[in-house]
Amino acid sequence: MISTSTNLVLAAAALTLATAIPAGAEQAPATAATQFLKLPGGQIAYDDSGGTGSLVICVPGLGDVRGQYRFLAPRLAAAGFRVVTMDLPGHGESSVDWPAYSPAIVGADIVALIRHFGVSKAFIVGNSMAGGSAVWAAAEIPDSIAGIVLIDPFTRVIPTSSFLLAFLKVAMMRPWGPSFWSMYYGSLYKTAPPADLGSYRSALVANLKQPGRIEATKALIFASQAPCEARIPKVHAPALIVMGTRDSDFTDPAAEADWAATHLHGKKLMVEGAGHYPHVEYPDIVAGAVIDFMKDAQDGEARRN
Repeated sequence: MISTSTNLVLAAAALTLATAIPAGAEQAPATAATQFLKLPGGQIAYDDSGGTGSLVICVPGLGDVRGQYRFLAPRLAAAGFRVVTMDLPGHGESSVDWPAYSPAIVGADIVALIRHFGVSKAFIVGNSMAGGSAVWAAAEIPDSIAGIVLIDPFTRVIPTSSFLLAFLKVAMMRPWGPSFWSMYYGSLYKTAPPADLGSYRSALVANLKQPGRIEATKALIFASQAPCEARIPKVHAPALIVMGTRDSDFTDPAAEADWAATHLHGKKLMVEGAGHYPHVEYPDIVAGAVIDFMKDAQDGEARRN
């Protein structure tokens, strides 16, 4: 999610270089594990690691797919958790042409997925825009949330210049929108980009070229976090804020992490050198912290009962 005017120069450069992404790049094939949850507005695609461990719902940020958790999810599953990674509405393999797109609507989708599995407690991991969605869900069904992990999250309204907003409206248009987004997306990995980032971005741009998908991303960029921010006081589940120290989506990443941790009465982990996706750049560091946080939350729940 783009929030600061400091990214305008980067965005302009990305638009100029967009033609560097191969136009014929093909979408990565769907895995056999893909399942779908049918909802009134469409259907949500998700993967399920299975097992009897505590449920963890992993939600990517806008303009990305559930494959974002390709490094974190296996580590959580190996620690005994049942990990479900979902695609946002209009993204990945989820259906397009939903009536509306917003972080709050994604929060409602998370709630629906938790209820679908019929568990008494679940953890939510939300990246970027989905941080606000996790907050929304945690406030909606507080008795069902064991804890939330917010990775470089947008949990409140952050002012954006009208000039940048106008630029983004043009930059996200077809036919160049998917390639522009891919170039911007690549810039968010700062120190240790994964070896497969090139192929991942090629598959991502191919997915965004499909009808309705870049439009869904654009709609989420301009959707307000206000309904999610308003619910912060109603969140009582344990919270962990994970933030890359070099996340250019925030003017001051440490200050934003402090704000979220303070208002959610949670803990904070700053990942040195990481950008907007620390769980991809440094999966071992992030997975270790997340697993410890979830086990501590489980221990705390057991003591209370």
